[in-house]
Amino acid sequence: MSSESDPHVRIGDTVCSGFLFDMDGVVTDTARVHERAWARLFDEFLDERGAGDPHFTTDDYLNYVDGRPRVDGVASFLASRSIDLAHGAASDPPDANTVCGLAARKDALFLHELDAHGVDAFPGTVALIGRLREAGVPVALVTASRNAERVLTAAGLVDSFDARVDGIDVDNLALAGKPDPATYLEGARRLGLSADRCVVLEDAIAGVEAGRRGGFGVVVGVDRTHHADALRAAGADVVVSDLGDLEVRFG
Repeated sequence: MSSESDPHVRIGDTVCSGFLFDMDGVVTDTARVHERAWARLFDEFLDERGAGDPHFTTDDYLNYVDGRPRVDGVASFLASRSIDLAHGAASDPPDANTVCGLAARKDALFLHELDAHGVDAFPGTVALIGRLREAGVPVALVTASRNAERVLTAAGLVDSFDARVDGIDVDNLALAGKPDPATYLEGARRLGLSADRCVVLEDAIAGVEAGRRGGFGVVVGVDRTHHADALRAAGADVVVSDLGDLEVRFG
């Protein structure tokens, strides 16, 4: 689906013809916004239960919700606390005491945080995207967020990608969420490339697992929260603290 004559770069010894970027924590500094929203959601929910459950922690965020679709994140965290809650339906309102209702409440909390605090893009990532596009190497955004358009617009990056797969596509195409590789495979398809010619760039353990399961050429872990060993264990070939440190050879 691509050849050595196509625009490409090398990471180590691997020829790469396309780059697939996660959004939260890789392109935009929204992971902290999400973590605050998740913490408020679950702390309020646990307090309402009145069972003395310990509050939501950063480890909970990294292990159970980071990089996953909202509904999957809710279900994963509740399972970790052995809490059984009806699944409900996608149309459930934020005050419904269901998995889908909690997911809707989290979305409202995230948008409140976004409107209150805005969002920044990581300069190292923006610079890498610019270098890749200047060299003619296609780039795609792959995220579970249904708010990708809003986040990218706030960050001034809405026109920075050749293709995008977001939470709306996940719903419309019935794509499995990370750590399943379906969204990244769809991103590669939209760039017209095979998985083995693409780089996945992720900060979430679930996203790194998706890249490894999908047979992508290189999986880059972006360690924003000091969990480099966990990213490597999940399958990252390379781990950097910022994409400005990623060694990419052009030409």
